[in-house]
Amino acid sequence: MSADDAGGGAAAGSAASPAAAGGAASPAATAEAAHAATVATARRSYGRLVALLASRNRDIAAAEDALGDAFHAALVNWPRDGVPASPEAWLVTAAKRRLLDGWRHAKVRDDAAETLALIADEFATTDDDGSAAFPDERLKLLFVCAHPAIAANAHAPLMLQTVLGLDAARIAAAFLVSPAALGQRLVRAKARIRSAGIAFEVPPPSQWAERLGAVLEAVYAAYGTAWDDVAGTDPRRRGLALEALALARTLAALLPDEPEPLGLLALMAFCQARAAARRDARGDYVPLDAQDPAAWDRALLDEAEAALQRAAAMRRLGAYQVEAALQSAHTQRRLGVPVAPRAIVALYDGLLALHPSFGARVSRAVALAAASGVEAALAELDAIAAAEPGTHRAYQPYWAARADLLARAGRADEARGAYERALGLSEDPAVRRFLLERLRAAR
Repeated sequence: MSADDAGGGAAAGSAASPAAAGGAASPAATAEAAHAATVATARRSYGRLVALLASRNRDIAAAEDALGDAFHAALVNWPRDGVPASPEAWLVTAAKRRLLDGWRHAKVRDDAAETLALIADEFATTDDDGSAAFPDERLKLLFVCAHPAIAANAHAPLMLQTVLGLDAARIAAAFLVSPAALGQRLVRAKARIRSAGIAFEVPPPSQWAERLGAVLEAVYAAYGTAWDDVAGTDPRRRGLALEALALARTLAALLPDEPEPLGLLALMAFCQARAAARRDARGDYVPLDAQDPAAWDRALLDEAEAALQRAAAMRRLGAYQVEAALQSAHTQRRLGVPVAPRAIVALYDGLLALHPSFGARVSRAVALAAASGVEAALAELDAIAAAEPGTHRAYQPYWAARADLLARAGRADEARGAYERALGLSEDPAVRRFLLERLRAAR
């Protein structure tokens, strides 16, 4: 398909180019502006566009390929013709044409006449700005990706890639697996959707419970990848954090009688309330125990406490509620109430009983230092490493925690080695600077 074929300008509408508007922008400036608009649209709408494109043909891989071609066409056309007034609608039109071309070239027009008719009807009725259906289509695809016919370990990763547009490497890091293994998992899941003809529709309420856990896991994992950006310099991750929080609010409103969506909302709101306090005036990382409670967002804290109380009133305890309770305990410092170390350890025990995870075990070991001493915490970390040697080697929080505990125990040589390991596993510049200062102090 040529760049002109991909245009869709007549349907989507184009903004006037700088020259047409009376400006004197150079070709380089025009190209730069078009490139910036393309990047911004990808960050803002990639997952929603894939959801919309895949909602009829049920082929996620084909939708991703078509959208990729549409973005490529945008990079060719927009510097020449100007950025469309509705970039998303332009991209949807271009991608849909690419999908139709693919079906024609595969010679399936006769066999898929009914499907093509439905798609053509959808093309004709899509809103000009292409935005009205996006939230519904995104929520629909979240539940589709949690279909019981798809392997359970692919549910959340599939949502993260397809609906929220995360790359495989970042998803793999969130689930502590290799990118290659994660990639194969996603390929199999997409093939399963296509071959089984899994319907792209929100299941009836009677089926929500069996899919809800995977949806909540994906939303929380999406927020976690954004939380890793301590420096706050990645606009895509900042946007993802807010998008994940908005999804949590939507799910809590959609399922008002379910406690775990409220627990997840509380957990994420507690974390987001502290987001700005994680950096000082110079942009350096500030750990939780050193943060200024006055810098925490009071409105988000109030929202979190209210959501947690509503969940607790239902008397059906879940892992997200326990994690939110842990966050609530840490934020009591703003009221002048000290955090009770043994209560924190007890909450981690409850969390591990409900949902055992490597990260929760490491966090419990850190909490154990305040309750039972540094040596007890180090012994706990040793036990964790012995139980899961393949996981602890590449888990940055394990090495950061171990380095801090070793330094506090006066084992400087071992602490330096652990700090160096944590540094090697850290990508965020603010975290690296923080760890480097600790490493120098341990010399």
